[in-house]
Amino acid sequence: MSQTPVLFQDLVRVAVVDDHDAIRFGFEASCSKYNFELVASAASVGECIELFGDNQPQVVVLDLSLADGSNVSQNVSAFVSKGIQVLIYSNGDKVPLIRAAMKAGAALLVTKSETMDELAKAIYLIAHGVYINNTQTAAAIDNDIEFKDAKLSDRERSVLSLYASGLTQKQVGFELNIAQSTVKEHIDRVRIKYADVGRPVTDKTDFLKRAIEDGLIDDII
Repeated sequence: MSQTPVLFQDLVRVAVVDDHDAIRFGFEASCSKYNFELVASAASVGECIELFGDNQPQVVVLDLSLADGSNVSQNVSAFVSKGIQVLIYSNGDKVPLIRAAMKAGAALLVTKSETMDELAKAIYLIAHGVYINNTQTAAAIDNDIEFKDAKLSDRERSVLSLYASGLTQKQVGFELNIAQSTVKEHIDRVRIKYADVGRPVTDKTDFLKRAIEDGLIDDII
């Protein structure tokens, strides 16, 4: 029987949320090797939280996109608000969603191409309050112009998501029960706010790009 690696002598409470059975089962099988106590294993955030009850994990390994269509920002926030560290475990190919997860408080991204040893090391370090900045995370949230927050209001975000999805200003007004002139005012303010943070918007294609970058709509390009 193999011994627990020296790095993992301290017990760490963990949970995993992934809609792929193979990922969950593989993670579960590896926990004893790394001295991890598996508190919960589930396909959704809600199910996970119900399973661990009062025995909170220190770290949750969370898939970026779940089959239930849940919002990644809300998923991350559900754990962070309880004082639980979140490690995003994903293929790493959906940069807007990764950025949204990091904005919501996720500590790190580890891609599914990494070994279990690398994943376990990241979990252990995060659980012990060690800041990690790996290449995958840096690539997603580096100080490029796309990641600068335009600080849109809730109404501006609603207008942008509808307008960028293809609706006309009149249709957006109908959906939100506001005047078309009010929609135009919101769009103009959105344009100015993006310009102020170095993310200019010149046409409707740019509105679509900004909405995707900020996780307001799915990447359909």
